[in-house]
Amino acid sequence: MKYVITGGAGFIGSHIAQTLAQDHEVIVIDNLFSGNLKNIQEFPVIFKNGDITDLQFLKSTFDEADGIFHQAAITSVPRSVKNPLPTNEVNILGTLNVLIAARDMNVKKVVYASSSSIYGDTEILPKKENFTPNPLSPYGVSKLAGEQYCKVFSELYGLQTVSLRYFNVFGPRQDPKSEYSAVIPKFISKIINRESPTIFGDGSQTRDFTYVKDVVQANIKAMKGSTSGIFNIAYNQQISLNTLALMIMDIIGFQIPITYAAPRSGDIHDSRADISEAKNKLNYFPEYSVKTGLEETIRWYQNQ
Repeated sequence: MKYVITGGAGFIGSHIAQTLAQDHEVIVIDNLFSGNLKNIQEFPVIFKNGDITDLQFLKSTFDEADGIFHQAAITSVPRSVKNPLPTNEVNILGTLNVLIAARDMNVKKVVYASSSSIYGDTEILPKKENFTPNPLSPYGVSKLAGEQYCKVFSELYGLQTVSLRYFNVFGPRQDPKSEYSAVIPKFISKIINRESPTIFGDGSQTRDFTYVKDVVQANIKAMKGSTSGIFNIAYNQQISLNTLALMIMDIIGFQIPITYAAPRSGDIHDSRADISEAKNKLNYFPEYSVKTGLEETIRWYQNQ
């Protein structure tokens, strides 16, 4: 099979590419805004430097592709709050371009990377796919718009689409250096370097952290199965940021005080996913707990 991965040199995309490249032809599209070529240099893929806002580029790349894994996005909630326009252009217009190119080039299926951020802060947990969306950031709005475009393209044009709502994905190759980096790589990087990790808020806020290899499993099962629709992809367990920081310190073997800062705009307080739909319809069963995922991730960072 021939698969195209948008954002394939990025964190999640490169893990999908690594798994698929064992048995399939894989084309990676990335403009290297947040992706890195070293993420894909160790396995056989075709790399094309390009942008999902370029429709003609997408059409030429999608020619004869069997499926598209659409991972490319500007992913940061704080970045979208600070500057919403680029998030809108890449995440909404770019996703529309991917769907148009897939439709016009007769691609069978698109698996779209959505986000738990579409839910906002819900009083009821765990979060289910049928909850009314209430995004609190431009990023969440952009991911919800992408889901709606996927649904409409399935209904109007017969393009099979699956939207996967990721919950706080972590693992090797996540960049800790940007001010917009996710919490786990920042915590690991700080603690390895004997520096205090910073928590925005009091640390009681909870997340449902998902190891990247489970996300890869979900993407491939979504592509190869016959099901369309929207699915939560998570581990189905809450952990507070305070507990997370202490767990990382325990694995590394070094204790250090936590620094606390003011809460950030657009951040939710609690999150946990109901993954029964993904289990029933995608045969998705997470294999990594937060602790086992952290152990693999920390080993990777220590070897860099």
